Amino acid sequence: MTIDVVILAAGKGTRMRSPLPKVLQPLAGRPLLAHVLASARQLPERRQIHIVVGYAATAVRSAFAQDGDLLWHEQEEQRGTGDAVRQALPGLQHAERVLVLYGDVPLLRADTLQQFIHSTPANALGLCTGLLPDPCGYGRILRGAQAEVLGIREERDCSSAERAVAEVNLGILLLPAAPLRSWLERLQPSNAQGEYYLTDVVALARAEGVPVHGHRLPDPEEALGVNDPAQLAAAERYYQRQQVQELMRAGLRCADPERLDLRGTLQFGADCWIEPNVIIEGKVCLGDRVRIGAGAILRDCEIAADVEILPYSLLEEASIGAAARIGPFARIRPGSLIGAHAHVGNFVETKKTILGEGSKANHLSYLGDAEIGRGVNIGAGVITCNYDGVHKHRTLIGDQVFVGSDTQLVAPVAIGSGATIGAGSTITRDVPAGGLTLSRSPQKSIPHWQGPKKTCTPS
Repeated sequence: MTIDVVILAAGKGTRMRSPLPKVLQPLAGRPLLAHVLASARQLPERRQIHIVVGYAATAVRSAFAQDGDLLWHEQEEQRGTGDAVRQALPGLQHAERVLVLYGDVPLLRADTLQQFIHSTPANALGLCTGLLPDPCGYGRILRGAQAEVLGIREERDCSSAERAVAEVNLGILLLPAAPLRSWLERLQPSNAQGEYYLTDVVALARAEGVPVHGHRLPDPEEALGVNDPAQLAAAERYYQRQQVQELMRAGLRCADPERLDLRGTLQFGADCWIEPNVIIEGKVCLGDRVRIGAGAILRDCEIAADVEILPYSLLEEASIGAAARIGPFARIRPGSLIGAHAHVGNFVETKKTILGEGSKANHLSYLGDAEIGRGVNIGAGVITCNYDGVHKHRTLIGDQVFVGSDTQLVAPVAIGSGATIGAGSTITRDVPAGGLTLSRSPQKSIPHWQGPKKTCTPS
């Protein structure tokens, strides 16, 4: 049977204390709602995805404007989960089953949802439950003598005996679509909050003889919601832990799995090693035997085999050739292509620069909008002056060039192959191949010169 997915995303998230809607709060670099959508889209039974928005509805819809497979519904006044699902009813006319998810419950994996769907009989109402050591804040599952689900009691409405129940409702419901409209129309706000609780359909289903199937999740942490910054941080750590465990089972070596953050996708070859406090963002591909030092950040990069990235280097939208060495404290900005066996050292920055095979820039240099050949040595303090205040200009450096320390290359300028630039030069015109080029003021020595001296003054 096909399934329509309804994701409830109307709440403000007051406890987040942020103007950003709760479902747009970031987890691993993506909004909470994006994680829920990713799991929903992996369900083979899925027919349509409905999202019910309310608070900051325009902002939420704008964040997913490129997602053409979503059907949007608005709950103008937040009057409970039952009322929220009611807003989606016009789009559920042809649905067979309805899976209700939550935009602030981002950790549920698709295979967990799949197990829930497969375990729930087609004619039954299914709900996810879990045993929590601290059930505070969750509705309790009420069971009968034969362990059948009798109903759900929200914590605000529980008796003292019901509060002691450890099995809780995790909020995920799988509903037969045919009677759903009738159930929603019969909901009453007869509770402490004066809201229409979706969980009240369980009692209505039982009254009509519809079986209620309670599916207990083996890991209830997957279904925990995010309501405040502390819970968001806990969800982040859970999510990261699960990702890194999968990577390590696939062969990645991590010095400390608790201190690797993956905010995108990571592909890697054999014997790759990652030190603590590394952040991976976007799409990053590592070749064999890549080593990444502590505190490095990689964003949308391709790293070839045998590359060593030393600590606290930042690489963005760059390609690094085989056996190159980057860092420590290097910044490789977008558009940089670092060749095989090249070295980019401490406090060196590149931007839209090609650094050829075997070339080296080991200390304190800025190389922007440059094309640098093979076997080039860039001395300490060298900069390409690529910006004239309006336009960017390129610097072209041939093979086997030696650029002395503290040199400024004022673009547009070209340096011929094999040339040597003397230290402390300012190069404003093209340099011919071979030979030595330098520009310096004459050095002067003044004998017997006396510098200024301090005089003592009374305090």
